[in-house]
Amino acid sequence: MVQIGDAPSTFIVFLPLLLFLFLNIINIVISIWAYRDARRRGNSKEFSIIVLVALLFFPIIGLIIYLVIRKDKF
Repeated sequence: MVQIGDAPSTFIVFLPLLLFLFLNIINIVISIWAYRDARRRGNSKEFSIIVLVALLFFPIIGLIIYLVIRKDKF
């Protein structure tokens, strides 16, 4: 009898794929949050788009930089 896939080997193959998808979804959610936060704080649309693109390409460093340079709401 031929088996199509063994459970442990299938899990090992799909685990990196699931991790990759999860991290990309988190990256997109954080980028959208930063765009909306920049717009809510009164920044220009151009600045908000730059923040969005920067966070899509440089997620960790971009988020740290954005949190440092964003305007205070008050």
